[in-house]
Amino acid sequence: MIKIKLPDNSVREFDAPISILDIAKNISTSLGKVTLGGVVDSIIRDASYMVANDCSLKIITEKDSDALEIIRHSTAHLLAQAVKQLFPTAQVTIGPVIENGFYYDFSYERPFTLEDLANIEKRMLLLASQNIPVERKEMPRNEAIKYFDSIGEAYKVEIISAIPEDQIISLYTQGDFTDLCRGPHVPSTSKIKAFKLMKVAGAYWRGDSNNAMLQRIYGTAWQSKEDLQKYLVMLEEAEKRDHRKIGKQLDLFHLQDEAPGMVFWHPNGWQLWQVVEQYMRSMYVKYGYQEVKTPQIVDRVLWEKSGHWEKFRDDMFSVETDDRQYAIKPMNCPCHVQIFKQGLTSYRALPLRLAEFGSCHRNEASGALHGIMRTRNFTQDDAHIFCMDNQIQEEVMSFIDMLFEVYNKFELTEVAVKLSTRPLQRIGSDDIWDKAESSLSLALDAKNLKWEIMPGEGAFYGPKIEFEVKDCIGRSWTTGSVQLDFSMPVRLDAEYISDDGSKKNPVMLHRAICGSLERFIGILIEHHAGKFPFWLAPIQLIVLNISEKQADYALSIQSQFKQFGLRCNIDLSNEKIGYKIREQTLQRIPYLIIVGDKEMEKNEITIRHRDGQDLGSMSVSDFVTHNCLDAQLRTDAGK
Repeated sequence: MIKIKLPDNSVREFDAPISILDIAKNISTSLGKVTLGGVVDSIIRDASYMVANDCSLKIITEKDSDALEIIRHSTAHLLAQAVKQLFPTAQVTIGPVIENGFYYDFSYERPFTLEDLANIEKRMLLLASQNIPVERKEMPRNEAIKYFDSIGEAYKVEIISAIPEDQIISLYTQGDFTDLCRGPHVPSTSKIKAFKLMKVAGAYWRGDSNNAMLQRIYGTAWQSKEDLQKYLVMLEEAEKRDHRKIGKQLDLFHLQDEAPGMVFWHPNGWQLWQVVEQYMRSMYVKYGYQEVKTPQIVDRVLWEKSGHWEKFRDDMFSVETDDRQYAIKPMNCPCHVQIFKQGLTSYRALPLRLAEFGSCHRNEASGALHGIMRTRNFTQDDAHIFCMDNQIQEEVMSFIDMLFEVYNKFELTEVAVKLSTRPLQRIGSDDIWDKAESSLSLALDAKNLKWEIMPGEGAFYGPKIEFEVKDCIGRSWTTGSVQLDFSMPVRLDAEYISDDGSKKNPVMLHRAICGSLERFIGILIEHHAGKFPFWLAPIQLIVLNISEKQADYALSIQSQFKQFGLRCNIDLSNEKIGYKIREQTLQRIPYLIIVGDKEMEKNEITIRHRDGQDLGSMSVSDFVTHNCLDAQLRTDAGK
């Protein structure tokens, strides 16, 4: 008998191998109708997969999160089938699932046009409505080569030829289209209900510029039309919030070809940067960190000893002088160890928390660069905590407190937490890993956090906790992390004097909250759509005079605001006040301060919020210190 354990811990027994679809039908007829596949002992399988041994099974329907991978994979095949019907001479290559969708690369004699995309999508809708069964079959490798060669699919032949001869190849057929694929796929095309083709781009075969240029069609697919519509609305909103567009509108920064992946910060942008950095610096003081500064360029010998040269040298910039080779630092940790090693450190001095706004360089691929979100030069809010084993949990808990305080300040209130545990390839004994993972999980539980375990996703030297913030339009960004490291202190001979007088290697915690400050500021720009909270706004107020007669008075008002420590600009241009208000509102400055003859006579100002609200007239002092807005201003300003 084959015993199948279901998620509710019930067990069903069958006297012969049985498909996942038939198991679903055995449970209920209605379940069979909505089954897309199943998770068999943690592996996603087709609904047609034959269960022949005892196992655990979760049936996948379109409502399950696991359904997305199956749907998107199947939609890529639907795309390829439509292309082959409309453009018979096109050759299909590869079509993987990617974040939020899929793509498929085609070899064709000309680029596909937007009109082509519309026709392909129309044909896909027709094929989906025809409820075409999707069938899996297996074929010996050499026979599969002959098959694809016979139908003129040279790229498939090349792919299969790289597979060992003794391998069995799996193929999927839907109507007149057969493709090489591992699967899984939906039982029929009617299960594909919500998709849209997004764009077409060029892509080299196997990513090599020496190979042929292919046509890559991108698409997105979802479980329902409602989910698809939500995604499309999110994309539209994301385009409006693009940090590159807003960065130009607000004169924050620019990038140019002479320094690829490196940011030119303008005065407004650098003011924004300084507000973020100075706030983080205040948090360092609050949580007991000591700030340090380490060199930009260090002899490759140190990077070899730390292990970075072997693993990351292709991503490191290097220079040579005086017959020595140096690396521009891609990270700060080996340099912080050098500070720790100066002199003898007693166990009584631990934990030692060293922080640095460290400027790092990494040779990211040009195609991966994206505004200030992905750069070659970036600054980390980096810190390393040197501690003893019995201090790990307490230090992690303190870090979690700090992280959530920071995120709340920036109004990033939705945070997902993930614990990545030991990988197969690792260093250190199981006892050390047990202790490390236990310390991290106990710290998370002690903070009453909901967290997800990521088995095998830890670094080779230790487990880590990652924090994902969700922005206001639902996108997730991995920003903060804390990683346990048993390796680097040993490799770099870092030691402390223990309570028994012996020398021991400390545990090293790598931690960051913002991560890359460039990327974090990019996230903030898009999260707030450039409408920063008052305390964060690079320009908090701007004074607008109605006519030349109030110029001196406007300058005195600006001076008064600056005396309160507020960031205040002034617009004395010879433009009508309506035009000034429109222009400065587009700059998303929180408060517009308007002065005319009436205000000058009464020694007052008229205040207008960027959302259009008229806050009336009052003195500068009343507005800042005595008015009902006082609490908001002081909270926003961080005072």
